[in-house]
Amino acid sequence: MKTILYMCACVLLTACGAGIPESYTESQELPKVYPDVIDVTIPQNIAPLTFQLDAEADGMIARYQRDGVEVVCEDKMQPSMSQWRELTAQAGDINVDVFVRHGDQWTHHKPFAIHVSSDSIDSYLSYRLIPSSFVSYEALTISQRCLENYDERVIYDNKLCSFEVEGQCINCHHYQQYNPERMQFHARQKWGGTVIAYDGDIKKVNMSNDSILSAGVYPAWHPWLKLIVYSTDKTLQSFHTTDPNKIEVYDLASDIIAYDIDKDEVTNLENDTTEFEVFPAWAPDGKTLYYCSAHYERQNYARSATAEFVNRYQELKYNIYKKSFDPETMQFGPRELVFAADAQDQSATLPRISPDGRWLVFTMAKFGYFHIWHHDADLWMMDLQTGETQPITAVNSPDTESYHSWSSNGRWLVVSSRRDDGTFTRPFFAHVDKDGRFSKPFELPQRDPDYHRQFLRSYNIPEFMKGPVEITPQTFAEVLKGEGEPVKYVQSLSK
Repeated sequence: MKTILYMCACVLLTACGAGIPESYTESQELPKVYPDVIDVTIPQNIAPLTFQLDAEADGMIARYQRDGVEVVCEDKMQPSMSQWRELTAQAGDINVDVFVRHGDQWTHHKPFAIHVSSDSIDSYLSYRLIPSSFVSYEALTISQRCLENYDERVIYDNKLCSFEVEGQCINCHHYQQYNPERMQFHARQKWGGTVIAYDGDIKKVNMSNDSILSAGVYPAWHPWLKLIVYSTDKTLQSFHTTDPNKIEVYDLASDIIAYDIDKDEVTNLENDTTEFEVFPAWAPDGKTLYYCSAHYERQNYARSATAEFVNRYQELKYNIYKKSFDPETMQFGPRELVFAADAQDQSATLPRISPDGRWLVFTMAKFGYFHIWHHDADLWMMDLQTGETQPITAVNSPDTESYHSWSSNGRWLVVSSRRDDGTFTRPFFAHVDKDGRFSKPFELPQRDPDYHRQFLRSYNIPEFMKGPVEITPQTFAEVLKGEGEPVKYVQSLSK
C-alpha cells in the first residue's frame, strides 16, 4: 500500500519536521480540543478542519490518518489544502491521534474519528457580520464565504453609503432557491429601501405604503415565482442590566404581506391587530406558506401601548401556522394551525422546511420570537408526514441555537449557535440523513483554529448559496443611493 507522510509545524515554532513521539503513556480519555472536531461528520468538499489543544500543556502533536495517507502537525493541526484533499478523497473515516506533552512526558489520548460523508455541501455561505451589542451597527457587512476553502469576500459594506449620525443598517439577505443571482436585502435609515437583484437586473424598492404596517422585513422568496412574502414589523429593543439574555427584541405589531417583483404590487395576507405574525417560509413545492403568530390583546388602556407591552412581552407565545397557495391564481387560503407551542408554555419561531418537504425545523424557547438572544433556545423538528415533534438533541447545546437553513440537497443544516462563549454566534453544520437523524455539528472551519476566539463579530442569518454573489459592493451602494421604486397596494395579487 502506498504511504504518503506529511509533516507540518506551527509557524511560531522554529522546529520543522514534527514526528510522533517514540515514548509515551496511554490515556483512555479523549483529548480536549478546540474547535470540537471529535466524531463530527463532514462533507467531502469542506475546507480543512483545524484544531488546537484546549488545555494547559507544554506541547501537542496530532495526526490525521487514513488509507495510507498520514498528516502530522505540531502545536496546531493545520493541514494544507492538498493534504486535506488526500484525506477526504473518499467517504469514510479519518482517524485522529493526539499526543500531549507535560514536561518531558508524552501522553497519547484516546483516538477518535472524523467521518467523511459522500453528501456534498453547497459551495458558499453568506451571513451578516455584526458586533455583539447590536448597537454599533455601522461596522456591519453582508459577507460570503467559500466553504471549500477559507476565502471570504464582502457582498455589501454598511459604511459605503453612510456612517455614524447618518448611519445605515443592512439586514435580511435572502435568495431564491440558493441562487446568488436572485437575492434581496434591506437597508434602514440613511438611503433606506429594499434592494432586489434578479438575473443581472438590480433595483431599489420603497415598500412603505399607507395600506400596510411597514416596509417588508423578514423575507421568504417563492421557489420559482417572482414573488416575495414578508412580515411587516414595528420592532423595538430593550437592553437589560441584569438579565442573562442581555437584549430583548419584540414587535408592537406585525403582519404578513406579499410583494410582486415585476408589478411592484403589495397586498396584506394576515393583518389581524390581535395577532403578531412573523417569519414566513415557503414549502419547496411552492404551494404552502408557513409562518409564526402570537395572540396579544391590550388590557390596560390607562398606560401607553409600549409601556404595557414591555411589562407583558414574556406572555408572547408564538405558534406555527400555514396557508395554502395556488401558483396559478396567486390566491392564498385561510390559516391553519401546524404546531401549538403555547400548549407547552413555549414559543416556536423560524420554521424551515427541508427540500424534500418531509421535515420542519424550528427554534423553540420560553417566550418571544427573537431567539438569537435567548439562552434557552433549542432546535426542534416536526415530521410533516406523521406530525411527530421532538428536540434535535444531537445538534442542541446548553446555550443558544437559533437561525438555521437547509442546504439545497437537504443533507446539511447550518445553525447559529452561541455554544462557544454565550456571546458570539458562530455557524455550525450538521449532517442529516434521509430518516431525519442528525450528526454532531462542526464549526465553520478556519485556517487558524483560534480565529473565532479572537474575532469579535457575530455571524447572523447564515444562508447557503450555490455560488458567489458577483455584484460588487460598490454597485449595490450606487443602487441604494438612488430613489426607490414605489409600490402599489392591491386587494389581492393576480397573474
